[in-house]
Amino acid sequence: MKQRCVALLGRRDEPTDAVEEYCQYLGSALEPQGVSFELERFPWCELGWRKAFAEMDRKAGLWKNDWILIQYTALAWSRRGFSMPVLSLVQFFQKCGVRCGVVFHDAQPYEGGRIVDQVRRQLQIYTMREAVRLADLAVLTVPREKARWLPLRARNVVFIPVGANLPSPETAWAARSDGPDRPPTVAVFSLSSDRVGAEEVKTIVEAVCHVSKRIGPVRLVVFGRNAESAEKLLRESLHGMDVELSISGILAAEEVVRVLGKSDVLLFARGPISTRRGSAIAGIACGLPVVAARGRETAAPITEAGVVLIEPGEEFGPALARVLGDPIYRATLAERSRKAQQNYFSWQAIAQQYVSALQGQAATIGKPV
Repeated sequence: MKQRCVALLGRRDEPTDAVEEYCQYLGSALEPQGVSFELERFPWCELGWRKAFAEMDRKAGLWKNDWILIQYTALAWSRRGFSMPVLSLVQFFQKCGVRCGVVFHDAQPYEGGRIVDQVRRQLQIYTMREAVRLADLAVLTVPREKARWLPLRARNVVFIPVGANLPSPETAWAARSDGPDRPPTVAVFSLSSDRVGAEEVKTIVEAVCHVSKRIGPVRLVVFGRNAESAEKLLRESLHGMDVELSISGILAAEEVVRVLGKSDVLLFARGPISTRRGSAIAGIACGLPVVAARGRETAAPITEAGVVLIEPGEEFGPALARVLGDPIYRATLAERSRKAQQNYFSWQAIAQQYVSALQGQAATIGKPV
């Protein structure tokens, strides 16, 4: 008999819901390992909390022998990131006698210097600490030493990195071809919005212009979230430079694999790289070298992949030029990314870690898996 596990999702993210996609890929990988992984959405945003709880109360009785894994991002459980209501869910399932875990996709509280930001940050820290204390299992998507809010005595915590929300990214490993007339291709997968996105565009433009001046023509492929809204700024900034620009919006997952398979390097400009940044891990999964910034969450196993890390304050251009200008170095980095994908970031490897975690915590709380 298969063990059933239910992933409980909060408010849907638009235009794409990366957490829902994460659960779908994880579920497919858990199925061969004897775990049925079902997706359930808690409709607080549509029905209100009282009606949503009433609907959940009718289902909870069917889950007595199962695991409920609440998928936590602050905005999934609050429109403004005041995520305390998620604690009511954990307490609800505990009272129902259901094993409850929390998966922290947001592994850090939000930043910001305004008074409202400071209050929100403290409430998020309180919420995450209480969720760990109350839940049977807490899954972090960054190493536990990087979650400084985590109580030191917590024994129900495991670290499991996220994977790329892509189908068979390994097929991209053989897709690359180095033709004599083909300019080196830099891929950028997703941008932030508003002023943050404009700063990312500035960083990208400086990097590819540095490359074009050092090694010649270069092709820049930008796609995913906010790519189309940044097109005007990108084209204006690159005018007169020896850079061929290709812009696409949100692509089907299969098309993302195809685009990355024809690229030489992924430039990750959306802040420091870590084991919870799926758009960066997409490059690793597709066997690409990745040029990214180091940050407080940057640690193994992301550092075991073919990632060239830029220190705070440094520019991306020199590192990007070295990767594109040295085929042997680039091949070495690509091989490291392929190994990291196999060992840490493939959904099969992630599913195995989930099975071990669920079995281990079930034994600790004295309930069979």
